Amino acid sequence: MIKTDISALLPFIPEGIEPWLEKAGEAASRLKDEKAFAGWLHLPSGTSRELLDAVNAAAAKIRGESQILLVIGIGGSYLGARAALELLRPTFGRDGEPEVIFAGNNLSGQYAAELLAYLEDKDFSINVISKSGTTTEPAVAFRIFYRLLEKKYGEGAPGRVYATTDANRGALRMMAEKAGFTRFVIPDDVGGRYSVLTPVGLLPIAAAGIDINAMMDGAKAAEAEYLRNSADNSARLYAAARQALYAKGKKVETLSFWEPRFRFLGEWWKQLFGESEGKEGLGIFPASLELTADLHSMGQYMQQGERMLFETMLYSAPSKTVAIPFDEANSDGLNYISGRDIDYVNRTALEATARAHADGGVPCIRLDMPAVTAASVGNLFYFFEVSCAISAYISGVYPFDQPGVEAYKKNMFAMLGKK
Repeated sequence: MIKTDISALLPFIPEGIEPWLEKAGEAASRLKDEKAFAGWLHLPSGTSRELLDAVNAAAAKIRGESQILLVIGIGGSYLGARAALELLRPTFGRDGEPEVIFAGNNLSGQYAAELLAYLEDKDFSINVISKSGTTTEPAVAFRIFYRLLEKKYGEGAPGRVYATTDANRGALRMMAEKAGFTRFVIPDDVGGRYSVLTPVGLLPIAAAGIDINAMMDGAKAAEAEYLRNSADNSARLYAAARQALYAKGKKVETLSFWEPRFRFLGEWWKQLFGESEGKEGLGIFPASLELTADLHSMGQYMQQGERMLFETMLYSAPSKTVAIPFDEANSDGLNYISGRDIDYVNRTALEATARAHADGGVPCIRLDMPAVTAASVGNLFYFFEVSCAISAYISGVYPFDQPGVEAYKKNMFAMLGKK
């Protein structure tokens, strides 16, 4: 389970956290009564073994015939899967499973051209993810890369396409039915940023060789834990702490993580909280920092810049580390830590940074995560989803829509000449 520690921020909220925990309890009750877009709430306990078996079977087919799985999607259609892959796969070198490459999340001609060239002599399959099938970025990418698939495999091309889309409507659903693509369903009551524990995220995660059954077991344990009506509920505590600090004028939250492999977890987290809370002139602005690297780029601002931010530090002890060797010459002066492992120094940097930032007027919430496994990652996804929904309700906004996203699309379509 994720452990939330708010001891370092209590001096910043002299009235105490209890009034905010009460608000979190009220918000949790409202969440449980949500009908329209809270299908994700009971996904861990409600996902059938048959669905997991079907996803695993498709993943096995992909692994058996493809060097590469090209995942085409944007926003919630790819960020969760990419976060899980970076957390759970080796950083360097292939581990015998297909390479997973993401497309349809940008409109870069250079990216598309280089990817086309890279795929030319590779066996690949496509997982295209879109409820409508008309979202510009993934639709453009699918048109381009499906053409290459047809060129390489002819009549066999449709057998290498896995469409994750709406059950009953939309351009992609109709295309998939007509062409004979393998189909998986995005539930109607699950929005994109809450969809990582549906086939949206599960298929590419499984295709990469990650145990999605274990991931769902971890999320199931999280469902039981973080929906509990209790003051020691870590998800409620995190949501309450965020809103208590927001009320004090802390309008920016930095999610600081201490391992490079958490980078895309930060990207997924930013979309989750940014789209859920940023409405009606309200909302905490989500940013992320990779520490210690960003202490050498953003550390000055964090320490002495405008005091409108707070920090959430997410830490999980790594499963591997390296000892710092002794050097007879000691030219770099590091022999005082020789024999220690790098993670000991990293954890010390965390403690020192938390203390320094607090002294500089930056409140710090601490999130401790067990060792990174498929189960703990499933738990973490669910923890943040529940915390986000509760936090948004406390602030007075509806967590499950994103009307502002349409503004740029309307302008772009008009400028491109779409009728």
